[in-house]
Amino acid sequence: MNRIQTKEIHIGNRIIGGNHPILIQSMTNTKTENVEKTVEQIRRLTMAGCDIIRVAVPTMEAAEAVKEIVKQVSIPVVADIHFDYRLAIKAMENGVHKIRINPGNIGSRGKIEAVVKEAKSRNIPIRVGVNSGSLEKELVNKYHGVTAEGIVESALDKIRIVEDLGYDNLVVSIKSTNVPISIEAHKQLIKKTNYPLHVGITEAGTVFSGSIKSSVGIGILLHEGIGDTIRVSLTGDPVEEIKAAKLILKTLGLKKEGIEVISCPTCGRTQIDLINLANKVENMVENIPLSIRVAVMGGVVNGPGEAKEADIGIAGGSREGIIIKKGQVIKKVPEEQLLSALEYELLHWSDTNE
Repeated sequence: MNRIQTKEIHIGNRIIGGNHPILIQSMTNTKTENVEKTVEQIRRLTMAGCDIIRVAVPTMEAAEAVKEIVKQVSIPVVADIHFDYRLAIKAMENGVHKIRINPGNIGSRGKIEAVVKEAKSRNIPIRVGVNSGSLEKELVNKYHGVTAEGIVESALDKIRIVEDLGYDNLVVSIKSTNVPISIEAHKQLIKKTNYPLHVGITEAGTVFSGSIKSSVGIGILLHEGIGDTIRVSLTGDPVEEIKAAKLILKTLGLKKEGIEVISCPTCGRTQIDLINLANKVENMVENIPLSIRVAVMGGVVNGPGEAKEADIGIAGGSREGIIIKKGQVIKKVPEEQLLSALEYELLHWSDTNE
């Protein structure tokens, strides 16, 4: 797939756009005013693979808390601002690495100008966003409903507001809960601006349904070369957002780090508790720093052939398990030792594959 080139933007110690890797974002669900819990969650998300984190800043107390939060975490922090321009200014004064605003709800031109002036003085990127759920009434009427055209027009209007104030250190986000509309809007917008795009399907749903919906929408956009950062928006633990986002990137070959687990479907020939085994393998490999493919197969007869595209695989049945490398059986173990034998091979991967 050919990546559409966008402008490079620096966000703290990360760079997006251009040929830089697509980064994963999430958002804390703690009260930002509670520094300890917010930092704890950000660290957990960082360990899971989060690259950029957004925090809600609805109060001046939250804007003040940002000062301590940015000191204690290792990834860039984005302040999410609605309505009160003073919160954006205070968050920037306190070291936030990017702000997310909707110029349409900040208020008068003077207030927007004050925010842009502060961002410009500190070279802090501004993410301007449009959400289909809050699309301006006049655009809904103009296009007879929420449409891709209306979303794009709204986004370009917000971009122009900031550009007219002499600032172009921008990231753009247009989100809809409707996947086809979201895809079409991004395809239209990327032809009209070169700012990096943060993509996602808003209000996607629970961990299960939201992951599928986001995978379809985000996956299609990324395959079209569109997107510089992504967020899988789920109703659940934010760590699940990171897991889903990493898998989307891995599936498209856009992220190489981490172990990819493949497993065969169950059938009447399966002679092992394959579902339980595959889940255990997936959990076991989560924090092993390898970039390989691991196969979990249900039968010792077909397992080697079916796992030949994986770097290493396991298969079991009739109380016996096998370890497979590149389609060749290298070891037989009792079925109950299969998981621990695989773990040993992975932990000693550099020793056994030199």
